[in-house]
Amino acid sequence: MDHTKAPVLDALRAYQAQDQLPFTPPGHKQGRGADPRVRAVLGDSLFDADMLAVSGLDDRTQSQKVLERAEELMADAVGAEHTFFSTCGSSLSVKAAMLSVAGPHEKLLVGRDAHKSVISGLILAGIRPVWVDPQWDPDRHLAHPPAPEAFRAALEQHPDARGALVTSPTPYGTCADIRAIATLCHERGLPLIVDEAWGAHLPFHPELPTWAMDAGADICVTSVHKMGSGLEQGSVFHLQGDLVTAPTLASRADLLDTTSPSVLVFAALDGWRRQMVEGGHELLDGALRRARRVRAAIEGIDGLHVNDREDFCGPGRAFDLDPLQVFIDLSGVRFSGYDAADWLRRNHRINLHTSDHRRVNATLTHADDDTTITRLLNGLRDLVARADELPPAPTIRIPAPGDLRLRQATLPRDAFFGDVEQVPADQAVGRVCAEMLTPYPPGIPAAVPGELLDQAAVDYLRTGADGGMLIPDAADSTIGTIRVSVHDVDAD
Repeated sequence: MDHTKAPVLDALRAYQAQDQLPFTPPGHKQGRGADPRVRAVLGDSLFDADMLAVSGLDDRTQSQKVLERAEELMADAVGAEHTFFSTCGSSLSVKAAMLSVAGPHEKLLVGRDAHKSVISGLILAGIRPVWVDPQWDPDRHLAHPPAPEAFRAALEQHPDARGALVTSPTPYGTCADIRAIATLCHERGLPLIVDEAWGAHLPFHPELPTWAMDAGADICVTSVHKMGSGLEQGSVFHLQGDLVTAPTLASRADLLDTTSPSVLVFAALDGWRRQMVEGGHELLDGALRRARRVRAAIEGIDGLHVNDREDFCGPGRAFDLDPLQVFIDLSGVRFSGYDAADWLRRNHRINLHTSDHRRVNATLTHADDDTTITRLLNGLRDLVARADELPPAPTIRIPAPGDLRLRQATLPRDAFFGDVEQVPADQAVGRVCAEMLTPYPPGIPAAVPGELLDQAAVDYLRTGADGGMLIPDAADSTIGTIRVSVHDVDAD
Protein backbone atom coordinates (compact mmCIF):
# COMPACT_ATOMS: atom_id res chain seq x y z
CA MET A 1 0.00 0.00 0.00
CA ASP A 2 1.10 3.55 -0.68
CA HIS A 3 1.45 5.19 2.72
CA THR A 4 2.39 8.53 1.20
CA LYS A 5 -1.32 8.85 0.46
CA ALA A 6 -3.83 10.24 2.94
CA PRO A 7 -7.27 9.59 1.41
CA VAL A 8 -9.23 11.82 3.78
CA LEU A 9 -6.82 14.73 3.51
CA ASP A 10 -6.58 14.29 -0.27
CA ALA A 11 -10.38 14.33 -0.59
CA LEU A 12 -10.56 17.43 1.60
CA ARG A 13 -8.06 19.23 -0.59
CA ALA A 14 -9.94 18.20 -3.73
CA TYR A 15 -13.28 19.42 -2.31
CA GLN A 16 -11.78 22.81 -1.56
CA ALA A 17 -10.05 23.07 -4.96
CA GLN A 18 -13.25 22.20 -6.84
CA ASP A 19 -15.18 25.08 -5.24
CA GLN A 20 -17.98 22.75 -4.14
CA LEU A 21 -21.11 24.60 -2.99
CA PRO A 22 -23.00 22.86 -0.13
CA PHE A 23 -26.72 23.05 0.47
CA THR A 24 -26.28 20.54 3.28
CA PRO A 25 -25.20 20.64 6.91
CA PRO A 26 -23.16 21.97 8.59
CA GLY A 27 -25.13 25.16 8.63
CA HIS A 28 -22.13 27.47 8.83
CA LYS A 29 -21.41 26.60 5.12
CA GLN A 30 -17.59 26.47 5.30
CA GLY A 31 -17.54 29.26 7.84
CA ARG A 32 -19.54 31.85 5.91
CA GLY A 33 -22.20 31.83 8.60
CA ALA A 34 -19.95 31.51 11.59
CA ASP A 35 -19.68 34.37 14.06
CA PRO A 36 -16.46 36.27 13.26
CA ARG A 37 -15.57 36.18 16.94
CA VAL A 38 -15.65 32.39 16.81
CA ARG A 39 -13.63 32.29 13.59
CA ALA A 40 -11.06 34.57 15.19
CA VAL A 41 -10.43 31.94 17.86
CA LEU A 42 -10.88 28.71 15.87
CA GLY A 43 -9.57 29.88 12.51
CA ASP A 44 -11.13 29.95 9.06
CA SER A 45 -9.33 26.76 8.00
CA LEU A 46 -11.17 24.73 10.62
CA PHE A 47 -14.58 25.79 9.30
CA ASP A 48 -13.41 25.31 5.70
CA ALA A 49 -12.58 21.67 6.47
CA ASP A 50 -15.76 20.95 8.45
CA MET A 51 -18.13 19.15 6.09
CA LEU A 52 -20.31 16.09 5.71
CA ALA A 53 -18.54 12.79 5.23
CA VAL A 54 -21.21 11.78 2.69
CA SER A 55 -22.30 14.27 0.02
CA GLY A 56 -19.24 16.26 1.04
CA LEU A 57 -15.95 14.48 1.56
CA ASP A 58 -17.31 11.66 -0.62
CA ASP A 59 -20.35 11.60 -2.89
CA ARG A 60 -23.83 10.37 -2.05
CA THR A 61 -23.00 6.70 -2.76
CA GLN A 62 -19.49 6.91 -1.29
CA SER A 63 -18.15 5.73 -4.64
CA GLN A 64 -14.65 7.04 -3.92
CA LYS A 65 -14.44 4.88 -0.76
CA VAL A 66 -12.47 7.61 0.97
CA LEU A 67 -12.96 6.39 4.53
CA GLU A 68 -12.63 2.73 3.56
CA ARG A 69 -9.26 3.36 1.92
CA ALA A 70 -8.05 5.35 4.93
CA GLU A 71 -9.04 2.52 7.29
CA GLU A 72 -7.29 -0.05 5.08
CA LEU A 73 -4.09 1.99 5.20
CA MET A 74 -4.32 2.24 9.00
CA ALA A 75 -4.78 -1.53 9.30
CA ASP A 76 -1.78 -2.12 7.06
CA ALA A 77 0.34 0.35 9.05
CA VAL A 78 -0.11 -1.54 12.31
CA GLY A 79 -0.56 -5.10 11.04
CA ALA A 80 -4.25 -5.55 11.81
CA GLU A 81 -6.69 -7.31 9.49
CA HIS A 82 -9.42 -4.67 9.84
CA THR A 83 -9.49 -1.15 11.27
CA PHE A 84 -12.43 1.11 12.02
CA PHE A 85 -12.32 4.85 12.71
CA SER A 86 -14.40 6.43 15.45
CA THR A 87 -15.05 10.11 16.04
CA CYS A 88 -16.66 9.39 19.42
CA GLY A 89 -13.50 8.37 21.25
CA SER A 90 -12.54 4.98 22.60
CA SER A 91 -15.53 5.19 24.92
CA LEU A 92 -17.64 4.23 21.91
CA SER A 93 -15.05 1.85 20.46
CA VAL A 94 -14.76 -0.28 23.56
CA LYS A 95 -18.55 -0.53 23.88
CA ALA A 96 -18.77 -1.73 20.26
CA ALA A 97 -16.11 -4.34 21.01
CA MET A 98 -17.96 -5.57 24.10
CA LEU A 99 -21.27 -5.81 22.24
CA SER A 100 -19.54 -7.88 19.57
CA VAL A 101 -18.48 -10.48 22.11
CA ALA A 102 -21.29 -10.73 24.67
CA GLY A 103 -25.00 -9.97 24.83
CA PRO A 104 -27.60 -9.42 27.54
CA HIS A 105 -27.10 -11.64 30.60
CA GLU A 106 -24.04 -13.28 29.04
CA LYS A 107 -20.77 -13.28 30.96
CA LEU A 108 -17.67 -11.31 30.07
CA LEU A 109 -14.45 -11.48 32.06
CA VAL A 110 -13.39 -7.91 32.85
CA GLY A 111 -10.38 -6.61 34.75
CA ARG A 112 -11.78 -4.60 37.66
CA ASP A 113 -9.40 -1.75 36.84
CA ALA A 114 -11.48 -0.99 33.73
CA HIS A 115 -12.31 2.54 32.64
CA LYS A 116 -15.79 3.90 33.26
CA SER A 117 -16.59 3.51 29.53
CA VAL A 118 -16.37 -0.26 30.02
CA ILE A 119 -18.81 -0.05 32.92
CA SER A 120 -21.12 1.98 30.69
CA GLY A 121 -20.95 -0.82 28.14
CA LEU A 122 -21.95 -3.36 30.78
CA ILE A 123 -24.92 -1.19 31.74
CA LEU A 124 -26.09 -0.57 28.19
CA ALA A 125 -25.75 -4.19 27.06
CA GLY A 126 -26.91 -5.92 30.23
CA ILE A 127 -23.70 -7.99 30.23
CA ARG A 128 -22.95 -9.89 33.41
CA PRO A 129 -19.40 -8.99 34.48
CA VAL A 130 -17.05 -11.57 35.92
CA TRP A 131 -14.56 -9.33 37.66
CA VAL A 132 -10.90 -10.25 37.49
CA ASP A 133 -8.94 -8.65 40.30
CA PRO A 134 -5.97 -6.43 39.51
CA GLN A 135 -2.63 -6.91 41.21
CA TRP A 136 -2.45 -4.54 44.15
CA ASP A 137 0.71 -2.86 45.39
CA PRO A 138 -0.08 -2.14 49.06
CA ASP A 139 3.02 0.03 49.57
CA ARG A 140 2.25 2.42 46.72
CA HIS A 141 -1.55 2.03 46.91
CA LEU A 142 -1.74 1.27 43.21
CA ALA A 143 -3.49 -1.34 41.08
CA HIS A 144 -1.71 -3.04 38.17
CA PRO A 145 -3.33 -5.16 35.44
CA PRO A 146 -4.61 -8.60 36.46
CA ALA A 147 -2.16 -11.48 36.12
CA PRO A 148 -2.75 -14.28 33.60
CA GLU A 149 -3.31 -16.64 36.54
CA ALA A 150 -6.27 -14.53 37.64
CA PHE A 151 -7.82 -14.83 34.18
CA ARG A 152 -7.14 -18.58 34.18
CA ALA A 153 -8.96 -19.00 37.48
CA ALA A 154 -11.90 -16.93 36.27
CA LEU A 155 -12.14 -18.92 33.03
CA GLU A 156 -12.13 -22.19 34.95
CA GLN A 157 -14.81 -20.95 37.34
CA HIS A 158 -16.94 -19.49 34.53
CA PRO A 159 -16.63 -21.78 31.50
CA ASP A 160 -19.73 -20.14 30.01
CA ALA A 161 -18.01 -16.75 29.67
CA ARG A 162 -18.09 -15.38 26.13
CA GLY A 163 -14.69 -13.66 26.22
CA ALA A 164 -12.41 -11.39 28.22
CA LEU A 165 -11.41 -7.73 28.40
CA VAL A 166 -8.19 -6.34 29.86
CA THR A 167 -6.92 -2.76 30.10
CA SER A 168 -3.30 -2.36 28.97
CA PRO A 169 -1.56 0.03 29.33
CA THR A 170 -3.40 1.38 32.33
CA PRO A 171 -3.57 5.15 32.86
CA TYR A 172 -0.48 4.61 35.02
CA GLY A 173 1.46 3.22 32.06
CA THR A 174 1.59 -0.35 33.35
CA CYS A 175 0.93 -3.26 31.01
CA ALA A 176 -0.56 -6.73 31.22
CA ASP A 177 0.95 -9.94 29.87
CA ILE A 178 -1.41 -9.81 26.91
CA ARG A 179 0.17 -12.74 25.08
CA ALA A 180 -0.40 -15.09 28.01
CA ILE A 181 -3.98 -13.90 28.52
CA ALA A 182 -4.74 -14.22 24.81
CA THR A 183 -3.38 -17.77 24.83
CA LEU A 184 -5.64 -18.70 27.74
CA CYS A 185 -8.67 -17.29 25.90
CA HIS A 186 -7.83 -18.90 22.56
CA GLU A 187 -7.34 -22.32 24.15
CA ARG A 188 -11.04 -22.08 24.92
CA GLY A 189 -12.06 -20.53 21.61
CA LEU A 190 -12.81 -17.16 23.25
CA PRO A 191 -11.87 -13.68 22.01
CA LEU A 192 -9.79 -11.18 23.96
CA ILE A 193 -10.54 -7.45 23.87
CA VAL A 194 -7.74 -5.10 24.89
CA ASP A 195 -8.61 -1.56 25.93
CA GLU A 196 -5.35 -0.04 24.73
CA ALA A 197 -6.57 3.54 24.77
CA TRP A 198 -3.16 4.68 26.02
CA GLY A 199 -1.18 2.69 23.45
CA ALA A 200 -1.58 4.33 20.03
CA HIS A 201 2.20 4.73 19.75
CA LEU A 202 3.11 1.17 20.71
CA PRO A 203 3.19 -0.38 17.20
CA PHE A 204 5.80 2.09 16.00
CA HIS A 205 8.87 1.46 18.17
CA PRO A 206 10.45 -1.79 19.41
CA GLU A 207 11.52 -0.30 22.77
CA LEU A 208 7.90 0.25 23.74
CA PRO A 209 5.68 -2.49 25.21
CA THR A 210 4.33 -5.00 22.71
CA TRP A 211 1.08 -3.76 21.27
CA ALA A 212 -2.08 -5.82 21.58
CA MET A 213 -2.38 -7.15 18.02
CA ASP A 214 1.20 -8.43 18.04
CA ALA A 215 0.48 -10.12 21.37
CA GLY A 216 -2.53 -12.00 19.97
CA ALA A 217 -5.53 -9.88 20.96
CA ASP A 218 -8.65 -10.22 18.81
CA ILE A 219 -9.91 -6.66 19.21
CA CYS A 220 -7.81 -3.68 20.24
CA VAL A 221 -9.19 -0.22 21.03
CA THR A 222 -6.86 2.78 20.77
CA SER A 223 -7.27 6.50 21.46
CA VAL A 224 -5.10 8.24 18.89
CA HIS A 225 -5.76 11.56 20.62
CA LYS A 226 -4.01 10.38 23.79
CA MET A 227 -0.51 9.36 22.69
CA GLY A 228 -0.71 10.16 18.98
CA SER A 229 -1.43 13.21 16.85
CA GLY A 230 -5.19 12.78 16.60
CA LEU A 231 -7.76 15.35 17.56
CA GLU A 232 -9.77 14.82 20.73
CA GLN A 233 -12.30 11.98 20.24
CA GLY A 234 -10.16 10.37 17.54
CA SER A 235 -10.14 6.61 18.11
CA VAL A 236 -9.48 3.48 16.10
CA PHE A 237 -10.36 -0.11 16.83
CA HIS A 238 -8.61 -3.03 15.21
CA LEU A 239 -9.65 -6.62 14.54
CA GLN A 240 -7.88 -9.84 13.64
CA GLY A 241 -8.69 -13.56 13.62
CA ASP A 242 -12.03 -15.27 13.12
CA LEU A 243 -13.50 -15.26 16.63
CA VAL A 244 -15.27 -11.96 15.92
CA THR A 245 -16.27 -11.10 12.36
CA ALA A 246 -15.75 -7.70 10.79
CA PRO A 247 -19.47 -7.32 9.89
CA THR A 248 -20.43 -8.04 13.50
CA LEU A 249 -18.04 -5.45 14.88
CA ALA A 250 -19.09 -2.91 12.24
CA SER A 251 -22.78 -3.40 13.01
CA ARG A 252 -22.24 -2.92 16.75
CA ALA A 253 -20.28 0.25 16.13
CA ASP A 254 -23.00 1.52 13.80
CA LEU A 255 -25.54 0.96 16.57
CA LEU A 256 -23.68 3.35 18.86
CA ASP A 257 -21.92 5.70 16.46
CA THR A 258 -22.94 9.18 15.43
CA THR A 259 -24.54 9.60 12.01
CA SER A 260 -22.69 12.92 11.72
CA PRO A 261 -19.01 11.99 12.09
CA SER A 262 -16.41 14.73 12.12
CA VAL A 263 -14.33 14.87 8.95
CA LEU A 264 -11.81 16.90 10.96
CA VAL A 265 -11.27 13.93 13.28
CA PHE A 266 -11.05 11.50 10.35
CA ALA A 267 -8.46 13.72 8.67
CA ALA A 268 -6.27 13.85 11.76
CA LEU A 269 -6.38 10.05 12.12
CA ASP A 270 -5.44 9.65 8.47
CA GLY A 271 -2.58 12.13 8.70
CA TRP A 272 -1.22 10.61 11.90
CA ARG A 273 -1.00 7.17 10.28
CA ARG A 274 1.06 8.61 7.43
CA GLN A 275 3.25 10.53 9.87
CA MET A 276 4.03 7.42 11.92
CA VAL A 277 4.70 5.13 8.95
CA GLU A 278 7.07 7.65 7.41
CA GLY A 279 8.86 8.84 10.54
CA GLY A 280 7.36 7.32 13.66
CA HIS A 281 10.44 5.35 14.67
CA GLU A 282 12.61 8.47 14.59
CA LEU A 283 10.00 10.58 16.38
CA LEU A 284 9.63 8.01 19.15
CA ASP A 285 13.40 7.61 19.40
CA GLY A 286 13.53 11.27 20.34
CA ALA A 287 10.62 10.94 22.77
CA LEU A 288 12.29 8.01 24.53
CA ARG A 289 15.59 9.87 24.83
CA ARG A 290 13.83 12.86 26.33
CA ALA A 291 11.89 10.62 28.71
CA ARG A 292 15.14 9.16 30.02
CA ARG A 293 16.54 12.66 30.57
CA VAL A 294 13.37 13.86 32.29
CA ARG A 295 13.25 10.85 34.58
CA ALA A 296 16.87 11.31 35.64
CA ALA A 297 16.45 15.05 36.20
CA ILE A 298 13.31 14.69 38.31
CA GLU A 299 14.97 11.99 40.37
CA GLY A 300 17.59 14.59 41.26
CA ILE A 301 15.02 16.98 42.76
CA ASP A 302 14.87 16.63 46.56
CA GLY A 303 11.70 14.89 47.72
CA LEU A 304 10.63 13.66 44.29
CA HIS A 305 10.88 10.11 43.00
CA VAL A 306 10.05 8.90 39.49
CA ASN A 307 8.36 5.52 39.45
CA ASP A 308 10.33 3.13 37.24
CA ARG A 309 10.27 -0.52 36.28
CA GLU A 310 11.66 -1.51 39.68
CA ASP A 311 8.63 0.15 41.31
CA PHE A 312 5.91 -0.95 38.91
CA CYS A 313 7.04 -4.25 37.31
CA GLY A 314 7.84 -7.70 38.62
CA PRO A 315 6.12 -10.53 40.51
CA GLY A 316 2.75 -9.38 41.82
CA ARG A 317 2.96 -6.20 39.78
CA ALA A 318 2.80 -5.21 36.11
CA PHE A 319 4.30 -7.14 33.21
CA ASP A 320 5.71 -4.08 31.41
CA LEU A 321 5.85 -0.29 31.57
CA ASP A 322 5.50 2.55 29.07
CA PRO A 323 8.44 4.87 29.87
CA LEU A 324 6.68 7.88 28.33
CA GLN A 325 4.27 7.95 31.27
CA VAL A 326 6.32 9.79 33.89
CA PHE A 327 4.76 9.27 37.32
CA ILE A 328 6.24 11.33 40.11
CA ASP A 329 5.84 10.04 43.66
CA LEU A 330 5.36 12.86 46.18
CA SER A 331 5.50 10.79 49.35
CA GLY A 332 8.84 12.45 50.17
CA VAL A 333 7.22 15.90 50.38
CA ARG A 334 4.36 17.24 52.48
CA PHE A 335 1.71 17.93 49.82
CA SER A 336 -0.70 15.87 47.74
CA GLY A 337 -0.79 15.30 43.99
CA TYR A 338 -4.05 17.24 43.81
CA ASP A 339 -2.50 20.36 45.33
CA ALA A 340 0.72 19.96 43.34
CA ALA A 341 -1.17 19.85 40.05
CA ASP A 342 -3.27 22.89 40.99
CA TRP A 343 -0.17 24.84 42.07
CA LEU A 344 1.72 24.13 38.84
CA ARG A 345 -1.22 25.25 36.71
CA ARG A 346 -1.73 28.37 38.80
CA ASN A 347 1.92 29.42 39.01
CA HIS A 348 3.57 27.96 35.90
CA ARG A 349 0.63 27.35 33.54
CA ILE A 350 1.66 23.70 33.39
CA ASN A 351 -1.13 21.15 33.16
CA LEU A 352 -0.31 17.67 34.41
CA HIS A 353 -2.49 14.68 33.61
CA THR A 354 -3.18 12.22 36.40
CA SER A 355 -2.99 13.39 39.98
CA ASP A 356 -3.90 11.38 43.04
CA HIS A 357 -3.28 11.50 46.76
CA ARG A 358 0.49 10.96 46.34
CA ARG A 359 1.41 11.21 42.64
CA VAL A 360 1.34 13.45 39.61
CA ASN A 361 1.93 12.43 36.01
CA ALA A 362 3.55 14.14 33.04
CA THR A 363 2.61 12.33 29.83
CA LEU A 364 5.36 12.72 27.22
CA THR A 365 4.84 12.19 23.49
CA HIS A 366 6.74 12.72 20.26
CA ALA A 367 5.45 16.32 20.35
CA ASP A 368 7.61 17.31 23.33
CA ASP A 369 10.96 18.99 22.87
CA ASP A 370 13.72 20.60 24.93
CA THR A 371 11.59 23.69 25.51
CA THR A 372 8.62 21.82 27.00
CA ILE A 373 10.87 19.60 29.09
CA THR A 374 12.85 22.53 30.48
CA ARG A 375 9.65 24.28 31.47
CA LEU A 376 8.35 21.15 33.20
CA LEU A 377 11.58 20.66 35.15
CA ASN A 378 11.76 24.31 36.18
CA GLY A 379 8.18 24.14 37.39
CA LEU A 380 8.84 21.02 39.46
CA ARG A 381 11.97 22.53 41.02
CA ASP A 382 10.01 25.64 41.95
CA LEU A 383 7.20 23.49 43.34
CA VAL A 384 9.56 21.80 45.77
CA ALA A 385 11.35 25.04 46.64
CA ARG A 386 8.06 26.69 47.57
CA ALA A 387 6.50 23.68 49.24
CA ASP A 388 5.51 25.74 52.27
CA GLU A 389 2.85 27.43 50.12
CA LEU A 390 0.96 24.16 49.83
CA PRO A 391 -1.16 22.60 52.58
CA PRO A 392 -0.19 19.26 54.09
CA ALA A 393 -1.46 16.25 52.21
CA PRO A 394 -4.95 15.33 53.45
CA THR A 395 -5.61 12.01 55.10
CA ILE A 396 -7.43 9.76 52.65
CA ARG A 397 -8.58 6.40 53.96
CA ILE A 398 -7.23 4.08 51.29
CA PRO A 399 -8.90 0.66 51.66
CA ALA A 400 -6.80 -2.37 52.45
CA PRO A 401 -6.42 -4.81 49.52
CA GLY A 402 -9.09 -7.08 50.93
CA ASP A 403 -11.57 -4.21 51.07
CA LEU A 404 -10.91 -2.90 47.58
CA ARG A 405 -13.24 -5.33 45.84
CA LEU A 406 -16.90 -4.82 46.43
CA ARG A 407 -19.26 -7.75 45.90
CA GLN A 408 -21.38 -7.62 42.74
CA ALA A 409 -24.89 -8.13 44.10
CA THR A 410 -26.85 -7.60 40.89
CA LEU A 411 -26.37 -6.74 37.24
CA PRO A 412 -25.00 -3.23 36.65
CA ARG A 413 -27.89 -2.53 34.26
CA ASP A 414 -30.54 -3.59 36.77
CA ALA A 415 -29.14 -1.38 39.51
CA PHE A 416 -28.58 1.62 37.24
CA PHE A 417 -32.03 1.59 35.62
CA GLY A 418 -33.97 0.34 38.63
CA ASP A 419 -35.72 2.31 41.34
CA VAL A 420 -33.16 4.40 43.21
CA GLU A 421 -32.96 6.79 46.12
CA GLN A 422 -30.37 9.28 47.34
CA VAL A 423 -29.30 8.60 50.91
CA PRO A 424 -26.68 10.08 53.25
CA ALA A 425 -23.34 8.39 52.66
CA ASP A 426 -23.23 6.73 56.06
CA GLN A 427 -26.61 5.15 55.33
CA ALA A 428 -25.34 3.78 51.98
CA VAL A 429 -23.11 1.22 53.69
CA GLY A 430 -24.56 -2.21 53.05
CA ARG A 431 -26.71 -0.94 50.19
CA VAL A 432 -26.46 -1.70 46.45
CA CYS A 433 -24.80 1.15 44.60
CA ALA A 434 -26.90 2.54 41.73
CA GLU A 435 -24.39 4.91 40.14
CA MET A 436 -20.77 5.01 39.04
CA LEU A 437 -18.45 6.63 41.57
CA THR A 438 -15.30 7.39 39.63
CA PRO A 439 -12.23 9.33 40.79
CA TYR A 440 -11.14 11.20 37.66
CA PRO A 441 -8.55 11.05 36.28
CA PRO A 442 -7.78 8.23 35.75
CA GLY A 443 -11.47 7.30 35.41
CA ILE A 444 -11.54 3.88 37.06
CA PRO A 445 -14.73 3.52 39.13
CA ALA A 446 -14.28 2.84 42.83
CA ALA A 447 -17.85 1.55 42.87
CA VAL A 448 -20.10 0.51 40.01
CA PRO A 449 -23.86 -0.03 39.85
CA GLY A 450 -24.84 -3.32 41.38
CA GLU A 451 -21.93 -3.51 43.83
CA LEU A 452 -22.56 -3.71 47.55
CA LEU A 453 -21.08 -0.66 49.26
CA ASP A 454 -19.05 -1.19 52.40
CA GLN A 455 -17.65 1.18 55.00
CA ALA A 456 -14.12 1.15 53.55
CA ALA A 457 -15.31 2.21 50.08
CA VAL A 458 -17.54 4.98 51.43
CA ASP A 459 -14.77 6.29 53.72
CA TYR A 460 -12.31 6.28 50.80
CA LEU A 461 -14.64 8.25 48.55
CA ARG A 462 -15.71 10.74 51.20
CA THR A 463 -12.19 11.48 52.48
CA GLY A 464 -10.96 11.56 48.88
CA ALA A 465 -13.59 14.14 47.90
CA ASP A 466 -12.69 16.21 50.96
CA GLY A 467 -9.02 16.00 49.97
CA GLY A 468 -9.44 17.21 46.40
CA MET A 469 -10.41 14.07 44.50
CA LEU A 470 -12.81 14.73 41.62
CA ILE A 471 -15.76 12.32 41.30
CA PRO A 472 -17.66 13.96 38.43
CA ASP A 473 -20.13 11.20 37.59
CA ALA A 474 -21.64 11.03 41.08
CA ALA A 475 -25.04 12.64 41.51
CA ASP A 476 -23.48 14.33 44.54
CA SER A 477 -19.80 14.93 43.78
CA THR A 478 -19.10 15.71 47.44
CA ILE A 479 -20.19 12.15 48.32
CA GLY A 480 -22.28 13.56 51.10
CA THR A 481 -25.04 11.42 49.63
CA ILE A 482 -24.96 8.35 47.38
CA ARG A 483 -27.51 6.93 44.98
CA VAL A 484 -28.53 3.38 45.94
CA SER A 485 -31.04 0.81 44.79
CA VAL A 486 -34.41 0.87 46.50
CA HIS A 487 -34.68 -2.87 46.08
CA ASP A 488 -31.42 -4.39 47.30
CA VAL A 489 -31.46 -7.56 45.23
CA ASP A 490 -28.88 -10.22 45.90
CA ALA A 491 -28.49 -12.15 42.65
CA ASP A 492 -25.08 -13.51 41.65
